[in-house]
Amino acid sequence: MNNQKESMKRIVTISVAFISILIQTLCVYYVWIEYYNKMIQKSFWFKGHFFVMGIYFIVLLFFTKTFGGMKIGYLKQGEILFASILANICANFVFYLELCLLKYGLINPIYLLSAMAVQIVFLMIAVLLSGKSYYAMFPPYQVLLIYDGDSLNEFMNKLITRKDKFEISKTIHVSVGLEQLEREIRQYTAVMLWDIPNDQRNDLFKICYAVGVRIYVMPKISDIILMGSETMHFFDTPLLLTRSNPLTFEERLIKRVMDLILLTIIAIPAVPIMLVASLIIKLQDGGKVFYTQTRCTRGGKEFKIYKFRSMVENAEKDGVARLATSKDQRITPFGKFIRATRIDELPQLINVLRGEMSFVGPRPERPEIMKDYEKQLPEFQYRLKVKAGLTGYAQVYGKYNTTPYDKLKLDLFYIEQYSFKLDLALLIQTIKIVFTPESTQGVGEGKTTANK
Repeated sequence: MNNQKESMKRIVTISVAFISILIQTLCVYYVWIEYYNKMIQKSFWFKGHFFVMGIYFIVLLFFTKTFGGMKIGYLKQGEILFASILANICANFVFYLELCLLKYGLINPIYLLSAMAVQIVFLMIAVLLSGKSYYAMFPPYQVLLIYDGDSLNEFMNKLITRKDKFEISKTIHVSVGLEQLEREIRQYTAVMLWDIPNDQRNDLFKICYAVGVRIYVMPKISDIILMGSETMHFFDTPLLLTRSNPLTFEERLIKRVMDLILLTIIAIPAVPIMLVASLIIKLQDGGKVFYTQTRCTRGGKEFKIYKFRSMVENAEKDGVARLATSKDQRITPFGKFIRATRIDELPQLINVLRGEMSFVGPRPERPEIMKDYEKQLPEFQYRLKVKAGLTGYAQVYGKYNTTPYDKLKLDLFYIEQYSFKLDLALLIQTIKIVFTPESTQGVGEGKTTANK
């Protein structure tokens, strides 16, 4: 029964996404046929129309999937709408560039903008209706939460924000014993295992798997490291091989080449923006334009990171290293803007050029903050297995104030699952993060780091 329900969910989500993308494509097809096909140097005919619209459909599908616009039932409706609109904007921008190439010059965008307005109105209606229909067809899971540890309240606060997906029917401490837990598990279709010791978790996992229950597990650090293991066979015995250096020489070489290519491309629009930002910062208070700070990269090597100054000068004159708070008075008016839009990070292109950073990787921490985190979490140094990055897994899926433990797990997901494809996906998803205010939210007032 559960398998049939899951299959039906997949059919519904794929069908809704396909129909949505098809209707958006038809909107652009109309302005292509009526206007743009007549403006280009050589008009297209029957097969040409399918070719042009086929490219648009594929590009829109790519951006929609990458930004999460197809994750009905997984993301909130607002997040799906935001992802779908952003995907639409990106796809139409690519289409406009295609039109300019076909015309051998700039082309009037008014018709495309009109089509895009219709598309966005359609998306707003479609996301609202599809979301209501989906949750009517597939109500939230009735979940049994089995827990241990002292971070349950923090986790429950997160679950409360997704009442559309989960309904915690019962919470039970792992200490009640395996027999009672098994009786409880058999009454549910979904179980969450939260912060449970490995030996007890393994027993519970086997029970859930045997009776066909959906299992949500909070992974340990060792679980994430094993995800990147290489499978081997020693005669008839399967083995998992985990290397202490996750990225091979070839992967590091490919990553460096990709960094240099992207740097060349991005430098064209970035340089004018940097010049304007430098001028505004200088005129604002006459202080320094750039702010340098010591950070840690691969192997714990220290380097000077470059950023546009977003705070008043001598913001840390007391010598205490601290993260920005959510209402930090040290941030200048223009600083708030460049932090929200990530323009303050642009000078780090210099660090990428010098090979101290990569475009994608764990964000570099200050040595003082690293030492503070490592007092409670020695494994935090695992993030230094790869070169630091401008953006990363923790930036796409976390927040500025994500706890060190969660940040470590997110970065380890990236390190152990590294691939060229993953780097490209994270770079594209960073576009979405730039327009997400929560991702730049500071730590709580009175805190110097994310954990105290």
